[in-house]
Amino acid sequence: MEGLLPFLLVAQGALAGVDTVVNHELIVRLPKRPDARGELGLHVVREAIWAALFFGLAWFAWHGAMAWIVAALVVSEIFITACDEFVENRIRVLPQNERVLHLFLALNVGLIVAVMVASIFSWSAEPTAIVRRDYGALSWVISAFGTAAAFWAVRDFVAWRRLRHASVTA
Repeated sequence: MEGLLPFLLVAQGALAGVDTVVNHELIVRLPKRPDARGELGLHVVREAIWAALFFGLAWFAWHGAMAWIVAALVVSEIFITACDEFVENRIRVLPQNERVLHLFLALNVGLIVAVMVASIFSWSAEPTAIVRRDYGALSWVISAFGTAAAFWAVRDFVAWRRLRHASVTA
């Protein structure tokens, strides 16, 4: 079942990328909306978590105590996404395609969690180490999504800070 993980990570990166570019940037223009500052702050943290997960899982298995770092990141991502749903539904009406994408993202995260639970318990039984792994071309694709997530975390952080100054001067 662990062989599914790279495909699920690619699906997550693709779906999240479409949601970010199409909905957050082109349709809703979140980085330009002072009322979206809280939502952008949550996105910064979530994007940073996904960058770490994409890079960490593309190339490594996290054995022993290190497995629980991955588990903590996944649990944190789920909590932040739940908070994001609450915040964004308070400040804006979501486009219909964004609601559909969120459904598929949530389903995919559920599948990632199902695969990861087995991996976490298997990895935690091993001696503590970060073990090199390679999914071939998929590792590179997942790394590209990690790079995109890291870029977007920085980009949204800059927008979040700019909006703070915009709301103070407004």
